[in-house]
Amino acid sequence: MPQIDMPLAQLQTYTGINPKPADFEEYWERALAEMRATDPQVELIPSDFQTPAAECFDLYFTGVGGARIHAKYARPRGASEPHPAVLQFHGYTGSAGDWNDRLAYVSLGFSVFAMDCRGQGGSSEDAGGVKGNTHHGHIIRGLDDQPESLLFRHIFLDTAQLAAIAIEMEEVDENRVYATGWSQGGALTIACAALEPRIRKAAPVYPFLSDYRRVWEMDLAKDAYEELRGYFRRFDPQHKREDEVFTRLGYIDIQHLAGRIQADVVMGVGLMDTICPPSTQFAAYNKIQARKRLEVYPDFGHEGLPGLHDTIIQFFLSEE
Repeated sequence: MPQIDMPLAQLQTYTGINPKPADFEEYWERALAEMRATDPQVELIPSDFQTPAAECFDLYFTGVGGARIHAKYARPRGASEPHPAVLQFHGYTGSAGDWNDRLAYVSLGFSVFAMDCRGQGGSSEDAGGVKGNTHHGHIIRGLDDQPESLLFRHIFLDTAQLAAIAIEMEEVDENRVYATGWSQGGALTIACAALEPRIRKAAPVYPFLSDYRRVWEMDLAKDAYEELRGYFRRFDPQHKREDEVFTRLGYIDIQHLAGRIQADVVMGVGLMDTICPPSTQFAAYNKIQARKRLEVYPDFGHEGLPGLHDTIIQFFLSEE
């Protein structure tokens, strides 16, 4: 079988090489304390888009740093009993997308929350305020400031805050709240389930934002990870701070969060993925201690994976 990474047997035991900061756990406990101390000031505004089966709202809440975060919220029209909910997270630089993408779950009796990542292609704010460069991307945003200024710290917290808002809604069954997403959305699914232990099921697909040093050593700091190369070329051209940079990125490396997950997990991976290399994905998957299952696509890369959307729906519908 052709391969662009390690053989599958080696992938199944690989646990990553990007450094984990010594105070990683304390860092995230402080971050969660800041999030919990933030008044979300939730606002629901009926959308112009409505259907006979779905009530649709623009949901806004205040995240850490005072940014107003937007999510599309669709729920079954007329549902009187608490029902399951799905959180959906989008790909890098994108947005929550069309209302149409929520309706399949609504038709199955789920409420759906689809978050716009701050500063990307949707309606969420990026409150800014970091020292240092803001060159071309969110991975490196805040890298030259304090670790608490890393933008993905804030985005990861936004996912957990949205999950808490969803769980606390009267119409939602707090014991059936799930999360899913592809690429960046897969990373945010892992972060959300790691930071909000009440998430019961998680379905990440080829997650981004994992094992940055492995990406670098594979010479794949391009496409979604191109800003790593751009950072070194512009701000550390002789790599004198390389260890420091990768250790700082370790705060927002999902492989280091994955061990916190308590949810059941189904994860999809394509072994020909040159955007988010398989080894970086396995670094996160192999650290998950909860019940988990991997759906492997040997001949596929960072693209549609046939049947996987159906598998995820069945996973969320199952009573296990």
